[in-house]
Amino acid sequence: MSDLHIRPATIEDTDQILRFIRDLAIYEKAEHEVLSTPAHVHRTLFCEQPSVHGLMCMNGDQPLGFAVYFFNYSTWQGRHGLYLEDLYVSPDSRGQGAGKALLQHLARIAVEKDCGRFEWSVLDWNAPSIAFYESLGAQPQNEWVRYRLTGQALADLAAQDQA
Repeated sequence: MSDLHIRPATIEDTDQILRFIRDLAIYEKAEHEVLSTPAHVHRTLFCEQPSVHGLMCMNGDQPLGFAVYFFNYSTWQGRHGLYLEDLYVSPDSRGQGAGKALLQHLARIAVEKDCGRFEWSVLDWNAPSIAFYESLGAQPQNEWVRYRLTGQALADLAAQDQA
C-alpha cells in the first residue's frame, strides 16, 4: 500500500466516521446501541476544544479505517495515558497494514505526549484482534473488571441526594 497514510479526521469525514461506527457495531453485534448522529460527532470531535480526537487511515483518497482516542490520567504514574476508544478497518482493507499503521501512529502520539500507557479494550470473543494485538506486544489486563453506568442507572445515581 504505497499511498497509505494517517491524517486527523475533519468535519468533512463525519458521514464516513458514522459509517465506520455502524460497521464496527455490526461486527461487535451491537448495532442497536449506536445512537451517534452527525450533531454528536460535530459537538464532540470537531468542537473548539475537543477532548476526543479522530484519525482517518487513507489509501490515496479512499478511507480504509479510523480510530478515536482520548487522553486519560494515571495518578499512580502521575502521567497522562492514551485510550483508544475505537479502531476499525473495513473488511476488504484488512491485512494490508491499515490497523498496524493506525496503532503505530497512536503509539507515536502517546510517546510525543509523554503518556505512561496506551490502552484499549477488546471483546473477549474477538480472537483475530486479540492475536493481532498480542503480536504487537500488547498484554491483556485480566486483573481489572470494567464497570459501566448508562441510561436510567446513570440518571438515578446523578439524581441521588448528596450524603
